[in-house]
Amino acid sequence: MIAPADMAACRAAIRTGSLSFHAASKVLPARVRDPALALYAFCRVADDEVDEGTDKAGAVLRLRDRLDLVYLGRPRNGYADRAFASVVEDFDMPRALPEALLEGLAWDAIGRRYETLSGVLDYSARVAAAVGAMMCVLMRVRDADALARACDLGLAMQLTNISRDVGEDARAGRVFLPLDWLRDEGVDLARFLTTPVACDGVRRVTARLLREADRLYLRAEAGVPALPLACRPGIFAARHIYAGIGGHVARTGYDSVNHRARTGRGQKLGWLMLSGLRAAVTPLLPHSSTLHARPAAEVAFLVDAAARKAGARGRSDALFEVLAQLEARSRGIA
Repeated sequence: MIAPADMAACRAAIRTGSLSFHAASKVLPARVRDPALALYAFCRVADDEVDEGTDKAGAVLRLRDRLDLVYLGRPRNGYADRAFASVVEDFDMPRALPEALLEGLAWDAIGRRYETLSGVLDYSARVAAAVGAMMCVLMRVRDADALARACDLGLAMQLTNISRDVGEDARAGRVFLPLDWLRDEGVDLARFLTTPVACDGVRRVTARLLREADRLYLRAEAGVPALPLACRPGIFAARHIYAGIGGHVARTGYDSVNHRARTGRGQKLGWLMLSGLRAAVTPLLPHSSTLHARPAAEVAFLVDAAARKAGARGRSDALFEVLAQLEARSRGIA
């Protein structure tokens, strides 16, 4: 069980650090909402330490050590770690899922860029779809088809985040858009990162990424009927609130360099009401063959891990390699 003081701290962290998830969580049943807030608080704290700190390599290595302690049942003396350790124990959380997040944050720390959409999806699988798979575990859902659709939702949400943050990322010297798409549009990446401008090429790439997100949102919906009835409004809410961010980007002419998309309280309330209605109607809908579609190649390892499939990977060679790079960087060797 999560200690009440730690749970209160997790709620406060999400209330200020992730407004969209906080809104969606309001319609989750308490048995899922509290561990979900603990999970998101841990992920939020980890992401902020890597994203905002000056010692990114050290932050990832500390996160690795914190995860080790969590899985040993001896969490570091911090509310997010203690709460997440309770979640790991209570729900038998496969270690490969938070370690996928660790790998994605390690990629952030080394400034990795992504040549193709598949590369962007590889990254999104780690920093977002892994959270979707963990949310299924919190709902006591281990069905591979439901997990695949939850991962689709995580991918869609991350593509939306990337589309919203194009300017903010560029001003920090980062780019998460597919590099081959930018080249096809004639975008000079070095010039764009030096002086971010919402040129036509960047707008078209942003629009293209949001179309991919929309495709994944639709695929994800097929998995909602496989979730517990009480959880469906919250998942529909996450889908609509995050897609609403993409809609705001579209209304600015796909200019997320000069504008950062936000959604208002009234909009969120409307999407929450819509989500409740959709959840009520979902059991009446015909069976969707999309539910059984194969998982995207980039998330298949997450589905296998959460479904407890034989041969699901543990800590991957790729994760060992990137952590070794960060160790060397931290010691000043590279």
